[in-house]
Amino acid sequence: MIDDENDINKLREVMSVISVEIPKLLDAISKTMYSPENAQKLGEQTAAFYKKLKESGMSEDQAFELTQDYMKNFSLGNMIENIIGSASHKDDFDDEIQDMIDKKIKKKMKEKLGVDDDD
Repeated sequence: MIDDENDINKLREVMSVISVEIPKLLDAISKTMYSPENAQKLGEQTAAFYKKLKESGMSEDQAFELTQDYMKNFSLGNMIENIIGSASHKDDFDDEIQDMIDKKIKKKMKEKLGVDDDD
C-alpha cells in the first residue's frame, strides 16, 4: 500500500514537471524553427524546390503536391506526429519480439514435457 502511494506521488511529481517543461520546450523549438531568418530561408528553399520540380518537367499539380509534402517536413506538428507514430511502431515491434519469445518458451516447455510440436 505504501509503495502504491509512493508510486502515485512520484507520478504526480513527474506529471507536474512534464506539464511545465514540455510547453517550454515546444515554445523554444517553435521560436527557433520559425524565426524570421529561418522562415525566409524556408521560403527560399521551398521556392527553389518547386522550381526544380517544374524544370524537371513535372506538372503543376505534381510539383505543388510534392512541395506541400516538402513543407510538411518543417512543421513542428508533423514532426511530433512522426515521433509519436514511430513510437507506436516500436510497440508493434516489441509485440513481435514478445511473440517470438513466447513461442520459444512454449517450444522449450513442450520439449521438457515430451509433447509433440504438432499439437
